[in-house]
Amino acid sequence: MDFVTGEILYVDKPLEWTSFDVVKRLRGVILHRLHRKKFKVGHAGTLDPLATGVMVVVTGRATKLIESLQAGVKEYIATVKLGATTPSFDLETEIDATYPTAHITQDMISGVLPRFTGRIEQVPPSFSACKVDGKRAYKMARKGHEVELKPKVLVIDEIEMLGFDSESMTLTLRIVCSKGTYIRALARDIGEALGSGAHLVGLRRTRVGDVRIEDCLSVEQAVELIRNVEISFPDDEEKDI
Repeated sequence: MDFVTGEILYVDKPLEWTSFDVVKRLRGVILHRLHRKKFKVGHAGTLDPLATGVMVVVTGRATKLIESLQAGVKEYIATVKLGATTPSFDLETEIDATYPTAHITQDMISGVLPRFTGRIEQVPPSFSACKVDGKRAYKMARKGHEVELKPKVLVIDEIEMLGFDSESMTLTLRIVCSKGTYIRALARDIGEALGSGAHLVGLRRTRVGDVRIEDCLSVEQAVELIRNVEISFPDDEEKDI
C-alpha cells in the first residue's frame, strides 16, 4: 500500500466512537509504519458517536478527494422511537416531552413517509456541527443557548418502512439520501407529521456511494492490515523517512 500517494480505507465505525477517534487510531498506526511524527489522514462524512457503519478514511495526497467522496449517496437503517422527543433528537440527551401515540397506525405512517422523499427542506438539529455566527451550534446548545438554524435543501431518494412495532412504538426505516441529511432531524419531522413526537434511537450507515457495509473492515482489522501490509513509496519520497 502507498499511504503517501494515498489510500482509501472503508471502516465500520463502532458505537460510541467519534469519527475523529477512528482517524486518530489509524493515523497512529500509519505514523508508526512510516516513522513520521505528522501525516495527513482524514475522513469523508462524519458519523455521530451513537451511529455505526460505513466510514471512508483517506490518507496522504488522497485527502484531496474528501469532498468528492463524501458527495456520494448514503444509505442508512434508522430506528425511530415515536411518542417522545429529546433536545438532540437522539439518545445524546434525555427525553424532554412525551406525546400521544394511540392514533398512530402502520397505514398512517405509510401515508406520511412519501412527504419526505424528493427535494425537501430540512432544519438541522441545534446539536449539530453547523455554524451560527462562527460558532458550532452544538457547543451553544450544550450550554443551554437557544440556536436558530436555517433550513437546508437536500434530496431523499428513498424511505422504506422495514418494520413497525405498535406496542413499543418503534419504527425501522431504510433511507437513501444525499450529503448533508440529518437522520435525527428526519425522525423529528416524521414524528411531527404523525401528530406526535419522535427521536432517533439507532442508526447504521450501510452504504456510501458504491461501498456497502459488507465491504468494510472493523477498526482492529484495519489496524492489523496497516501493521502487516507491504508499504511502497512514490518516486519522489525517500523510503527511509
